[in-house]
Amino acid sequence: MSRLKDLYNEQIVDAMTKKFGYKNVMEVPKLSKIVINMGVGEAKENAKLLDAAISDMEAITGQKAVTTKAKNSVANFKIREGMPIGCKVTLRGEKMYEFADRLINLALPRVRDFRGVNPNAFDGRGNYALGIKEQLIFPEIEYDKVDKVRGMDIIFVTTANTDEEARELLTLFNMPFAK
Repeated sequence: MSRLKDLYNEQIVDAMTKKFGYKNVMEVPKLSKIVINMGVGEAKENAKLLDAAISDMEAITGQKAVTTKAKNSVANFKIREGMPIGCKVTLRGEKMYEFADRLINLALPRVRDFRGVNPNAFDGRGNYALGIKEQLIFPEIEYDKVDKVRGMDIIFVTTANTDEEARELLTLFNMPFAK
């Protein structure tokens, strides 16, 4: 079992209950899933770029990635409906906590000029979105084998009702919010 899940079970439940005054343990917000999305706009010209992005994503998450397709046609971007334009992974359970642990403790400190993540990137319903500019910050990616630097969006979906509860939950997971 991962360190973060153990931490959640004991200390986080106690701290959240003290701060927000929950009467039932089931009211305490928890991390329900993490969605990692990588948009590969160049995939419309070269399908191999999408395969490289998928293999990077699978190396980072340890789970099979799903290709995302365009929902509608956009003439200015030369995209037709149904064209593959990216990939995503939804992590739950043990793999979710494992990924969150690696992201917070290994990958984010490797970002150049890192001063913390944006504390205002909550959506109003207790979910947190985080953008990463390059996949090289993950230790699973070998620098020599990277064909192109790609960014990704990481969304932490929680059961929290407010942004304040979600921010407190992620702070207790040691998320490095900027001051």
